[in-house]
Amino acid sequence: MAAARELARSFQDEVTCSICLEYFTDPVTIECGHNFCRACISRCWGESEPNFPCPQCREPAQQRHLRPNRQLGNVVQLVKGLRLQAVLEPEVGRVCERHQETLKLFCQEEDQTPICLICKESRAHRAHTVVPVEEAAQEYREKILSRLQRLREEREELQGLKSDWDKESERLLRQTEVERQLVVSEVEQLCQFLAEQERLLLARLGELDEEIGRRRTENTTQLCEEISQLSALITELEGKCQQPALELLQSVRSAVSRGEEATSPHPVPKSPELEKRIRDFARENNLQGAVTGFLEGLAAERGLRRARGFAVDVTLDPDTANPKLVLSADGKRVRRGDTRQDLPDSPERFDPCLCVLGTEGFPGGRRYWEVEVGDKPSWELGVCKESVSRKGKVTLSPEDGFWAVWLRDGEYEALTSPATILPVSVRPSRVGIFLDYEAGEVSFYNVTDRSQLCTVTGTFSGTLRPYFSPGVNAGGKNAAPLIICPVPAQAGGNLCP
Repeated sequence: MAAARELARSFQDEVTCSICLEYFTDPVTIECGHNFCRACISRCWGESEPNFPCPQCREPAQQRHLRPNRQLGNVVQLVKGLRLQAVLEPEVGRVCERHQETLKLFCQEEDQTPICLICKESRAHRAHTVVPVEEAAQEYREKILSRLQRLREEREELQGLKSDWDKESERLLRQTEVERQLVVSEVEQLCQFLAEQERLLLARLGELDEEIGRRRTENTTQLCEEISQLSALITELEGKCQQPALELLQSVRSAVSRGEEATSPHPVPKSPELEKRIRDFARENNLQGAVTGFLEGLAAERGLRRARGFAVDVTLDPDTANPKLVLSADGKRVRRGDTRQDLPDSPERFDPCLCVLGTEGFPGGRRYWEVEVGDKPSWELGVCKESVSRKGKVTLSPEDGFWAVWLRDGEYEALTSPATILPVSVRPSRVGIFLDYEAGEVSFYNVTDRSQLCTVTGTFSGTLRPYFSPGVNAGGKNAAPLIICPVPAQAGGNLCP
């Protein structure tokens, strides 16, 4: 009987609200997995607090999400029907109040109450389903244990979901922190760029101001001298007019001649050279275009940083390499060899196409890797379907399962249909390849100046693999290898799932 009391107490603990210490009424489960009466937890939470600790484990519940727990409510009803309180009370006195006989039977379906042997034969219970008390108790124990097991499993599942969400929220918070740092960094760079543009433009305007001031000083000095000479001549001529006739006639010829010379027309001062320089400044001062180009550079750099967060370790698959290609032992380098190697002509091997695939296959997700191309005059990089043709002539196009770029004859081209010539201002010595499978995009980056070369789009299916070709030998001028390089670690890890 002691074991039964202990089990009964365990049942009561499982179906008792830790706030009101009564059987659960309309039980609900909160975020941490603990259960309470709906009214009890609502009173505890109040109206204004955004977060509130769980009354049982004190863990903050960030969401007021109450999940109804109907199974627990059913268990409460079972426990009530079992009348556990009778089990918890001392066995002394557990007799039928009417017949003073021991309560050995249980009216299972109709009244759900313990009865004695005399009660069983009475009219009240004669037609009822009656079983021994221990048998009824065992049946209810099994039902309760079954329900409790399911409840515990559900609680563990909820706790697992909570743990997963905690990890996901931490990851998202790290991502927002990285984005915050990027925003601050980019705004600082933009401010520095604008300050530098302001300094340069104002310096040019200052030079124009100095030139205009110098020209004005020179012209003013010259005009002041001429004004002074004219004033002296005017005074002299005014004096001549006051002389006697004979004296005036003797000196009038030279005075009139100087007066005529002084009154010759002066051109209006102009400076077409300075006007042209001001017009050129206004035309060349495309600040908006400079800012747009700067922002495009920032966007490309941000894209590269994000892509690097999905870096993977790529190696070369020797079973796919053309017999004329030489691979390093670590699977990180490939170059065109001098002679054709004696290798098995397996279906996986490219021949005669001078290329090799990466060992790793990507059926989805985001992946990034970098390849050192150095000063090679010819190379090809990208991804391709695992199912591409590997024998005979191979056409590098999306229609044939290739998404790639190459350098040939001094031109960088995206191998679309038709090929697209890429404007490259800084020759890339290292190229980054970013595959976004679900978006249907392969982006290529010039790691040297952190710019984006291009993005090739398509509809992907099946497994994609990295694609490499060191190009033709070109008389030994293209003998350098392609090298798969380690990618520098990025702060914050992956920014997206």
